[in-house]
Amino acid sequence: MLKARKAVYLIIALFVFIGGKTHAQSESKDEMFTLSGYIKDAGSGEILLGANVVALEPLKGTVTNNYGFYSITLPKGEYTFKISYIGFVSIEEKINLNAPIRKNYELSSNAILQDEVVITADKKDNTESTQMGIEKVDVKQIKKLPVLFGEVDILKTLQLLPGVQSAGEGSSGFYVRGGGPDQNLVLLDEAIVYNTGHLLGFFSVFNADAINDVTLIKGGMPAQYGGRLSSVVDVTMREGNNKKYEATGGIGLISSRLTVEGPIKKNKSSFMLAGRRTYIDVLTKPLRKNNPALANSGYYFYDFNAKLNYTFSDKDRIYLSGYFGKDEFSFQSEDGGFGFELPYGNQTGSLRWNHLFNDKMFMNTSLIYSNYEFSVGAGQEDFSFKLFSGVQDQTLKVDFDYFPHIRHKIKFGGQYIFHIFTPSTAQGRVGEVVLSPDKINKQYANEAAVYVSDDFDLTDDLRINAGLRYSVFQQIGPYDLYNVDAKGDPSDTVSFKALESIAVYNGLEPRIGLRYKLNKTTSAKASYTYTQQFLHQAAFGSGNLPGDLWIPSSTLVKPQTANQYSVGIFKNFSDDKYETSIELYYKDMKNLVEFKENEQPGINDNIENKLTFGTGKSYGAELFIKRRFGKYTGWIGYTYSRTTRQFPEIDGGREFFARYDRRHDLSVVNSYQINEKWTVSAVFVYGTGSAFSLPAGLFLTSGNTAQYYAPGYKNNARFKPYHRADISVSYTAKKRDKYESNWVFAVYNVYNRKNQFIVYTDIEGNLNEGDISIVPKQVSIFPIIPSITWNFKF
Repeated sequence: MLKARKAVYLIIALFVFIGGKTHAQSESKDEMFTLSGYIKDAGSGEILLGANVVALEPLKGTVTNNYGFYSITLPKGEYTFKISYIGFVSIEEKINLNAPIRKNYELSSNAILQDEVVITADKKDNTESTQMGIEKVDVKQIKKLPVLFGEVDILKTLQLLPGVQSAGEGSSGFYVRGGGPDQNLVLLDEAIVYNTGHLLGFFSVFNADAINDVTLIKGGMPAQYGGRLSSVVDVTMREGNNKKYEATGGIGLISSRLTVEGPIKKNKSSFMLAGRRTYIDVLTKPLRKNNPALANSGYYFYDFNAKLNYTFSDKDRIYLSGYFGKDEFSFQSEDGGFGFELPYGNQTGSLRWNHLFNDKMFMNTSLIYSNYEFSVGAGQEDFSFKLFSGVQDQTLKVDFDYFPHIRHKIKFGGQYIFHIFTPSTAQGRVGEVVLSPDKINKQYANEAAVYVSDDFDLTDDLRINAGLRYSVFQQIGPYDLYNVDAKGDPSDTVSFKALESIAVYNGLEPRIGLRYKLNKTTSAKASYTYTQQFLHQAAFGSGNLPGDLWIPSSTLVKPQTANQYSVGIFKNFSDDKYETSIELYYKDMKNLVEFKENEQPGINDNIENKLTFGTGKSYGAELFIKRRFGKYTGWIGYTYSRTTRQFPEIDGGREFFARYDRRHDLSVVNSYQINEKWTVSAVFVYGTGSAFSLPAGLFLTSGNTAQYYAPGYKNNARFKPYHRADISVSYTAKKRDKYESNWVFAVYNVYNRKNQFIVYTDIEGNLNEGDISIVPKQVSIFPIIPSITWNFKF
């Protein structure tokens, strides 16, 4: 492994050196000038991420960054530039590039049917870029897809892509290429979202009306991202219309939402405020009123997104954004003797400053706050208790985009994160006696990283993206470490003072991607990434549950690491109307985290003493066929995969299939726009059943039966195959002067498939006759479910 890593470093250094020589030689032949600026939506003034700027004669171009900035440097001369973005009218303009030129463009939305899309990408990004395993989701179009209870859910749409698997029926949790739920880095305006689920994970925290762009990266992770092994979901909130005031919203089966936006100062500053709330508590109130046992019980969740921005000049702009979301569940018995409550939620905040040093150097500096809190409380008569946990981050981050040459795009920067972890902590009361820990044994850590990457053309056919990231993680005091003996009983305590170093981990993370053009419409790609993960989720089950604990690397918990290798063929057809790809990947992982057998989190203790550490492997093939525009759009995604785990203290150290191992996973997504008013969409999904552990038999003890597990028991059985079809019809009413609306009628699980949500074991037969057996039984929770949603804008 060490030799292989050194070889990768050598290759990166060689490519950067050769690329630099190529750049220098090119500049020495011709005088070079730069065209740069911003590209925006003409209707709202919001920036367009990933818009194309192409010089048609040499057929060389670039795309805008996450803040709408582009820069293209070419030899002196006259060029025809094409500025384009899918769903917008393109602009072609001849420019005599004989001096540095700053030029901003505004693109108008194109309402012509054939330009409608479901998932967007840069026009030839499928075959031109070095990036593998990346998809951009068009939020406007996924609103037409059929969804559970009419709730548009970005994360559920990602589950329809190859290599991405659902955590379970109706869940917004997901697994990527054999990685666990904690191995996905989910960002909202650069802030980490630690729990992405509402209603115990059935819906995601992302209100689609507040979202501008969603990018999934599942292979060849660029060097600017780190801290997770499997994927990045980078979500960007909308800025708000800086030209006119607007209000949009919708009323659905279980929730309503409203977004208000407009200019603070026209063309310079804008705001966006978006809120969503369920009214499950309101809808069930009549039922609860007639049922005394539920009269004082209820559940609801809410989301609130806010964003402000101000443009000081063409060189300076600031953004302030925040997200606040919470779930509230409560229960009170009929006689008032017993009560239960379960509140949990996320808060994030991001303050960002964009600065343009010159036409080739762009900087973004961010101050970020992220907080996740979970608690559960219960009480009966003179007894009560409360259990709580959480994680909080404070981040400083600086990123630079440097465009030295048409063949080069360099990114570099760094970040620092201060982590605060609150473990499972309990407080209680028995009569007049209050039980509370003397202090909460929080954990503190510093995490920092610097990175550099260069995306450059070595030749016209060979493009390389070489990156290097250096990460360091330090757990610091104050902290009390409870050591345990061989039996797991406490033996002694080691106390660390404030800021005292407890454990330090660091290392280089190389990443490299190659793209070789076989012809104008076909490319071969390969990538390798080495990643480290310093934060771990101690999950009770399938992940994405609100009570799952986040813990840092420590003296006992080593960082998780992964090597991922990918190769693929990418081809476009019919003038880029169709995109196709097939990717093969192999991933090996070390220092994975699980609870030991018969262990679970304790109260006010060191959870790391109850963990075991092991390895994992995943490999597979992904096929993707997508029709990008026209009246009919959609895609087919298929994944063949195999995912295993091995822990020395689980099932005798035997290798076993991961719970979310699925041999086959198929998604078919279709959308057809009949005319300007009617659109029909349908989704079909099929997946091999997830793995679970089935007992081998029964034995008698003290006159009772108990189940026993034989060697090789871990995940030795499978759920039945999962499949489901959904359909929706969208009707858009005639647009009026200042008002427009549409209705979405949807049916989830059209043919009422009883998919397994939970499988449990039951004992059937007569014990006295010696005729008893273990029978697996299923619980299904989502039958055929119709829904209706009314959306409006004025």
